[in-house]
Formats: sequence, C-alpha cells, structure tokens
Amino acid sequence: MDAQLKRGLLDICVLAAIKDEDSYGYRIIKDLKPYVELSESTLYTILKRLEGGGMLTVRSAEHDGRLRKYYHITQAGVLRIEEFKEDWKEIESIYQFVMREEKQHE
Repeated sequence: MDAQLKRGLLDICVLAAIKDEDSYGYRIIKDLKPYVELSESTLYTILKRLEGGGMLTVRSAEHDGRLRKYYHITQAGVLRIEEFKEDWKEIESIYQFVMREEKQHE
C-alpha cells in the first residue's frame, strides 16, 4: 500500500478510536487490533502528529499511581473524519472503475 495513503488511513483510525470517548495509548491499540495492526511507536507518532494538527488534545491523569495520557478528539478531528467519509466515496468510485476493467478482461 502507498505509504501516504496508509498514513492517512491510520490517522483516521486513531481519530475514530477516540471519537466517542477519551482514550489512552494501550486501549487505542487494543481497540484497533481487530481492524489494523499498530505498534506503540507508530501510534505515538500518529498521536503527536494529530495533536500538532489540532485534531486532538492530551491531558494527564493519575491511574493506579501512575500518570496516564488521555487523548480527546477536537472539532477539527471530527471534521477530518467527516471529510474522510466524503473522500471515501470517491475512492470507492475509483475502486469500482478499476475492478470493472479487470472484470472485462476475465
């Protein structure tokens, strides 16, 4: 898969994982596991990029005597998910075109 495309898809997956409630790294990885394999290092790179882009905020809270970072989606993050849904319609259309070409050659 194209690296840029994959990067964008992973960003959307992380935003979707925290859309309904704040979450933390380990839980985000666990929530995404049925859909996509994501390493901790990749996740934290994505989280920093999304925070830098204003799509999420971070707060620290104590949990079992340790500080844990919780991530919260911002309005910009929610809008990015909505943009992705619109973009996906075009991607589906392109996919249908490509598959139509392959079906004609079978």
